[in-house]
Amino acid sequence: MPVSRLAGASLLALTLAMPVALSPMSVTPAHAFFGFGGVVFDPSNYAQNVLTAARTLEQINNQIQQLQNEAQMLINQARNLASLPYSALQQIQQNVSRTQQLLGQAQSIAFDVQQIDQAFQQQYGNVSLSATDQQLVSDARSRWENTVGGLQDAMRVQAGVVGNIDANRAEMAALVGRSQGATGALQATQAGNQLLALQSQQLSDLIALMSANGRSEALIEAERATAAEQGRVQRERFLTPGTGYQPGNAQMFNGNN
Repeated sequence: MPVSRLAGASLLALTLAMPVALSPMSVTPAHAFFGFGGVVFDPSNYAQNVLTAARTLEQINNQIQQLQNEAQMLINQARNLASLPYSALQQIQQNVSRTQQLLGQAQSIAFDVQQIDQAFQQQYGNVSLSATDQQLVSDARSRWENTVGGLQDAMRVQAGVVGNIDANRAEMAALVGRSQGATGALQATQAGNQLLALQSQQLSDLIALMSANGRSEALIEAERATAAEQGRVQRERFLTPGTGYQPGNAQMFNGNN
């Protein structure tokens, strides 16, 4: 074949092939295949969808777990804010009132500063040299009555404090049980506060007992000191010339010698 004709044939073949190469083509991927009914199944796309669904499910599970944790937190907060369904305040106040009532019933010289000052000025002050024997005896008896009354008051307060022990023991057992069975922080705190209040009431009983005992001891010492002063005054009056013993005439047997 002549060279000119061979070149012309090649050029014709290249011209006819160019529209086919330049036109768009719908090529099915090599990894895709047709299923039934002509539907294309893409394994790569399917795997991606499964992975996305798994991640979405994991996020949902995490959200559910978070909601459960928040619900449990709210339950715990509700328990912590729950109030203690028990109060020992009334019994504690009754014990305190009983002790105060016993202190308020103090005889003669009560627990009052002004009354104490007045009583000591009148009954426990300096004994007057000009006082009559009858007045001295009356004052001594009044001081003795004060001392006996103070001792009685102290014993009554002691009996009242001892009487509170049983009530305090019952309240303490109840509060300890409530504290151990508390469902939240607030209940435990309230039980602890009531235990402290019970302890304060017991301390107030102890203070009242010490005050009553101290009052009785003070009255004893005051009576003793005043009695010593009265004895000194009576001895001085007896030894003072003109005020001591004076001899007189005595008649016996109806005036017969």
